[in-house]
Amino acid sequence: MARMETDLPWFDDLSAEERSWVGMIVQAGIQGFVSWYAAGSAATLGPSATQHAVASSMFGVAPKALTGAISLRQTVDLIKLSIDAVEGRLDDLLEPEDAAAAHKAVDRYAREIAFATAEVYARAAEARGAWDARLEALVVDAVLRAETDESVLSRASALGWDARSGLTVVLGAAPGRAEADLFEEVRRLARAAGHEALCAVQGDRLVVVLGGVSDPRAAATAVVDAFGEGPVVAGPVAPGLASAFTSARAALAAFRAAAGWPEAPRPALSEEYLPERVLAGDGHARRWLVQEVYLPLSEAGDTLIATLAAYFGAGASLEGAARELFVHPNTVRYRLRQVADLTGLRPSDPRDALTLRIALVLGRQSGRGPGTHL
Repeated sequence: MARMETDLPWFDDLSAEERSWVGMIVQAGIQGFVSWYAAGSAATLGPSATQHAVASSMFGVAPKALTGAISLRQTVDLIKLSIDAVEGRLDDLLEPEDAAAAHKAVDRYAREIAFATAEVYARAAEARGAWDARLEALVVDAVLRAETDESVLSRASALGWDARSGLTVVLGAAPGRAEADLFEEVRRLARAAGHEALCAVQGDRLVVVLGGVSDPRAAATAVVDAFGEGPVVAGPVAPGLASAFTSARAALAAFRAAAGWPEAPRPALSEEYLPERVLAGDGHARRWLVQEVYLPLSEAGDTLIATLAAYFGAGASLEGAARELFVHPNTVRYRLRQVADLTGLRPSDPRDALTLRIALVLGRQSGRGPGTHL
């Protein structure tokens, strides 16, 4: 114990209770060796039996909490020092002919201690891993169900989650592998891209919450290889875990509607599925198209909506729309550029055109106009 205080810098940082646990382990180990050697069992016990006896005699006297207070590396340093201290006294205590046999026995006992230590910490790691997996699943489930209260934030903190801003939820098919290996791969891919990750498998879906995100497509691309075949969808960026349900809600709606657009990129953004989401009955997508597409066009004046309607009515023909509106084709072209600037959607692009046409229908149905509210 005196050598621990001088040779192990971390020993002084332990609490008095934890130091007493260490003393109990060392004392149990030495007493266990004396009893084992005195009984002459070294040659008769098999390795597995010896290992089990060592684990029981040494680590059975200390609470399981000790594995959380002392790391595996520190335990190895502790055992190495204890063995050195014992071996250093054998020659003083025993006759030379007895000391040689005792040194040999200590070597074997030290080997069994090493195996016993690995077993104890492996069991503790497995228990922590199983608990962390359950805790992680609860956090992800709370995000999907929009129940991220203080308790959920506390659980995420216990898992080491430290992303205070920039979060996206990524959904896709689960690849059918062992969850432990799958989650480790997701975390490895996320770390390589500078993100934190929380994972859960729900049914046949893999749900990944990525933190430290500014570009949801780039973040989803970093982990897309961990998903199974089929669409992979990323929700919009949320400010933090407390509001992550907004990203999860959009990603879930897009994933459910993804069958309507089999040519979608992988990964795709949830807003890229707006037409399919509307057709699937997603009220949030309907309101978004009215609020973010129809109203900006309406507030810019009647000419943009009229030009857009004429352009679509003429089969996406500039000349046909110009004849309908009695204007020059360049005027139609200029107004369509204004539409793209206001909405981020280009009428000449087939996908964007579909979104714009649905937005026009929804806006007219809503009766919305400048100055009105949902």
